[in-house]
Amino acid sequence: MMQRLLPFLSLTILFIALAIASPHFLTNTNLSSVVRQTAVINIMALGMTMIIIAGGIDLSVGAILAMGGLLGTMSMEKGMPIPAGIAIGVLVGLACGFANGFLTTRLGIAPFIVTLGTLGIIRGVTLIISNGLPVHRIPQRFSFLGEGTVLGVPFVLWILVACAALTHFTLEHTRLGRYAFAIGSNPEAAVYAGIPVAFHTTAVYAIGGMLTGLAGMIEASRLMTGQPTAGQGYELQAIAAVVIGGGSLHGGEGSVVGTLIGAFIMGLLSNGSDLLGVSPYLQQAIIGAVIILAVTLDEVRKRRVA
Repeated sequence: MMQRLLPFLSLTILFIALAIASPHFLTNTNLSSVVRQTAVINIMALGMTMIIIAGGIDLSVGAILAMGGLLGTMSMEKGMPIPAGIAIGVLVGLACGFANGFLTTRLGIAPFIVTLGTLGIIRGVTLIISNGLPVHRIPQRFSFLGEGTVLGVPFVLWILVACAALTHFTLEHTRLGRYAFAIGSNPEAAVYAGIPVAFHTTAVYAIGGMLTGLAGMIEASRLMTGQPTAGQGYELQAIAAVVIGGGSLHGGEGSVVGTLIGAFIMGLLSNGSDLLGVSPYLQQAIIGAVIILAVTLDEVRKRRVA
């Protein structure tokens, strides 16, 4: 029980500490900025949660985000409607995620190696397609996706809540979710139990890629440009959000609520550091230390249970 409460307690303590330390923290402008900044990582991390629960990992999500954002904005630049452009970005992510799952299951190679390879392939292809140049000629109305508000609430927060609810429902109330936990807990037992491991593993990677494609379009909307170099280092932040939120890199454990808390902890650390004038280099070191601490606590807990 304490393991599940720890991320929430950490987030609460961090929130209170920042509210006391900086008079600018609790302003509507700042809190809205935190939500918008963390939405991209949050949505990516939801997909990563499913992948890690199933015993996998995806190091290519940063590159998928860049390709989805680039091709989505390129389609809009060529005159396609905004919804169609967003759909293209999401479908690109879905296709890349499917490729990761297919290669992992069919080749029988560790997902770490497969997705490390596809990271380079996807990033390279994105740079080739764009000639290394960003896309700028985008309809101004596209900015609503990342910067707009509905009923006084950032639109991206509504999107995040919808994605989180659907992911939670998938994990807790569908066959895919149950099988993901079973595959991550013991893949050999899952095979003997008659679970179509390859199919469901591929499906999990495809969903993760689809969510990353959506995150790529939100990132492009916030920047109002399709950047072929976007998303560098985002894969580590997405993985960190899952781990800080109580997910296990051994598979079989994780939750949507925990991942959201983990992502917001990192978002608050970054935002609070900016408000307090902490060096961005030190911020990276702090987040790295938090990740090591979270994994260490998970390992200690597992040894006690064993």
